Amino acid sequence: MADTPAPNGAQDTTAPSLNALAQYAKDLSFENPHAPRSLQPQEQGPQINIQVNVNAKQLAETDFEVDLTLEGDAKTGEEVLFKFELTYSGVFRVRNVPADQLHPVVMIECPRLLFPFARQMVADAVRNGGFPPLFIDPIDFVGLYRQKANEAQAQGAAGPTGANIA
Repeated sequence: MADTPAPNGAQDTTAPSLNALAQYAKDLSFENPHAPRSLQPQEQGPQINIQVNVNAKQLAETDFEVDLTLEGDAKTGEEVLFKFELTYSGVFRVRNVPADQLHPVVMIECPRLLFPFARQMVADAVRNGGFPPLFIDPIDFVGLYRQKANEAQAQGAAGPTGANIA
């Protein structure tokens, strides 16, 4: 979404818009607890586990900070080869979005914009840790949002504030 030009060339200030004002790594951690032994060739590929969480807080009337947290590890058997945690955040300005659509826009569209950057940071951290880069598959943020909305409804909550997948 972006401001669209009005017929006379001026900006249409009534059209819905979503703008990224800033994005940044809030927390990044990589652990290679058994190096250099973990860097030796393995008999089989590792078991990769990844969790995704999305949280948001309102900073101003139209501004929201959205946190996309990616946590994961790679194991062979019970031995951890590596672990990572990344909270990649952005500040977004959302204008002229109907109130009933604001929550889905913030919890779906904002993390969708952050994901490619977070994915690259994880891949780089894993590669810099001595392993082949880990490219996380695309995430269905709509499905994730629906899952959390259903969980919140089952618990009697007003709406989802975060989302996890495995």
